[in-house]
Amino acid sequence: MQEVREFFDIVFTGFGLTDVFDILLVSFVVYTLMKFIFETRAEQIFKGVLILVVVTFLSDLFNLHTLNWMCKGAVTLGAVAILIVFQPELRRALELMGRGRIVKSRVTQAEKEENKEVVKAIANAVRTFSREKTGALIVFERDTVLEDISETGTILDAKISEQLLGNLFYEGSPLHDGAVIICGRTIYAAGCVLPLTKRQDLSKSLGTRHRAGIGITENSDALVIIVSEETGIISLAEDGKLERFLDAKTIEKKLLDFYMKERDIGGRLSSFFGMSKSSQKNKKNETERVADSGEDEYTDTVPKQESEINEAFAEDLTESANAEEEIKEKESNA
Repeated sequence: MQEVREFFDIVFTGFGLTDVFDILLVSFVVYTLMKFIFETRAEQIFKGVLILVVVTFLSDLFNLHTLNWMCKGAVTLGAVAILIVFQPELRRALELMGRGRIVKSRVTQAEKEENKEVVKAIANAVRTFSREKTGALIVFERDTVLEDISETGTILDAKISEQLLGNLFYEGSPLHDGAVIICGRTIYAAGCVLPLTKRQDLSKSLGTRHRAGIGITENSDALVIIVSEETGIISLAEDGKLERFLDAKTIEKKLLDFYMKERDIGGRLSSFFGMSKSSQKNKKNETERVADSGEDEYTDTVPKQESEINEAFAEDLTESANAEEEIKEKESNA
């Protein structure tokens, strides 16, 4: 008991408020890093590194000299390999940390009116693309500059309009197969080539357009609207995640949130550490209030059954795909 008492006396001697703050800060940083790792494809790699460290410790404990020598060599080389393998995740983490804002910037009334016109043009174009089954891939630039992506296409630097978007994605247009990069209220580039996602857990029904839309959101903070050429289904990609079977009204609200929000102190750095649910709820309610109030005279009337039609169409598509697979199996067996 005397030894235990002496141990605690040594540990807690001189333990003050600064030490408590230091421990809490380190714990928060470790928690944030772990959360970031387990939200990305780095999770499996991290588990492999952890197993290697455990094997190294056990081989040293049980005097397995050859195995220990191999593990130590792997750990030494792994320090460099981790930087290479984790390069996309490390880059994105540093970008997220660097997006912090010191000064709050408010959207003026004149800018709000311009933003409404932009939202109207994009929403109407997306609605038309979905109805006519015109494939579209629209990328909205945020804090991460997409200059390298824009250079793969044709620089336009043109004002956004429903007619221009329709011409760019028209099947006979030389730029219709690529992505359109929108910077603020300007169509900056068209016909751009996006990086494809490397995820293996995606549905095989998703084509190159959807995989490119997800891929750019994995490497940046961009927002992407995707319209399927085969089905006309509207999808939205953000932070490496894909939402499908959306209607034009939902796209309008997403774009309102994108264009109308104010940047508070800390900016996007707050999203890296996780925005509180109450803040997200308040922001969502505010967006819905603006979209559903008298300020939404710029929106067109949306059919009430539009979302139901999209869902029914998706179910029919799934059934037809299953029927085709059954026919192929019967032919192969024959």
